[in-house]
Amino acid sequence: MTGGDARLPSRRTAIGRRPAADPATAWVHRENHHVAEAKAAVFTARLTIDVTPALRGRIKVIAFRRGLTVADMLRELLEGAYPEGAA
Repeated sequence: MTGGDARLPSRRTAIGRRPAADPATAWVHRENHHVAEAKAAVFTARLTIDVTPALRGRIKVIAFRRGLTVADMLRELLEGAYPEGAA
């Protein structure tokens, strides 16, 4: 190295501030406070089953007609068939 106070210029490029989220995106990603609390209070585990495409279609149509999600409808069905303490 050579003597003196000469320093090499930094090779790092300054990164600017992160842009603020636009209001529409923030609104879409905002979750209802009560829904967030309910999700945090309930531990869930994923269950995967294989069904025929025809059965999957029937399940989706029935859930839609009942105004439910497929997951909610199947949870109700499984809870009814396998109640807690019935082992």
